[in-house]
Amino acid sequence: MKSFIITLVQLIFTVFMYFMGSVFFGIAMIPGLALLMKVWNATLDFSLIPRLFFLGTTLAIGYFLFGLSLIVLVGIFRFIFRLRLSEGEYPMFSAEALKWAFISSLYLMINYTFIDFILLTPFANLLFRMLGAKLGKNVQFNSKNVFDATLLEIGDNTVIGGGAIINGHIVERGKLKLRKVKIGKNVTIGSHSTIMPGCEIGDRAIIAASTTLQKDTKVEPRDVWVGMPAESLREKIRNEKAQDKEND
Repeated sequence: MKSFIITLVQLIFTVFMYFMGSVFFGIAMIPGLALLMKVWNATLDFSLIPRLFFLGTTLAIGYFLFGLSLIVLVGIFRFIFRLRLSEGEYPMFSAEALKWAFISSLYLMINYTFIDFILLTPFANLLFRMLGAKLGKNVQFNSKNVFDATLLEIGDNTVIGGGAIINGHIVERGKLKLRKVKIGKNVTIGSHSTIMPGCEIGDRAIIAASTTLQKDTKVEPRDVWVGMPAESLREKIRNEKAQDKEND
């Protein structure tokens, strides 16, 4: 009986999100569709090739208008309804877990439809700010795998490399665990690295490519971490020097 109820809740939530997605997509399409109708009527007397060119170009412009409108729409919706995540541990079918799932679904709408076109542009910063992240100046996002933005803080001039994963959540033993991720100034997060919940990375630190920081890892300023699981090069060098002294 319990498994049936869980499946039913998941089904209802999924259908609800399909409906919400349809509403968000429909509203975001309005500017592009309005522009297309104007161009359609304005080109009625054009010959075939020029008309197809103008209509095709308008469709392409309409797609970008859709994407930007969706970003603004999701951000306004999140702000109006004060959708923010709180650190803690929650049962998977608690109110906070449902809120997390809802916020994540809002982001995935953009993630699957448009975000690839705004990476390494100011629009990426606009997106994550509207989703609730606290960002410094000149942050560079080259990854769309940045989740749980309301739990994310990033300092000035930090670079998030291509394919890097930043997560503010983890599921363990049937509990959803939410933790802030704090990244300092002038930090480099290497390509395809993974930053787990609760990590704190000091200023000017480097997380090498394909490195995995386990949850709650603390990285000192200017340190370099490598490997999977990650280890501190600074600490490794200290240990090696200490070992050499013992051997001498």
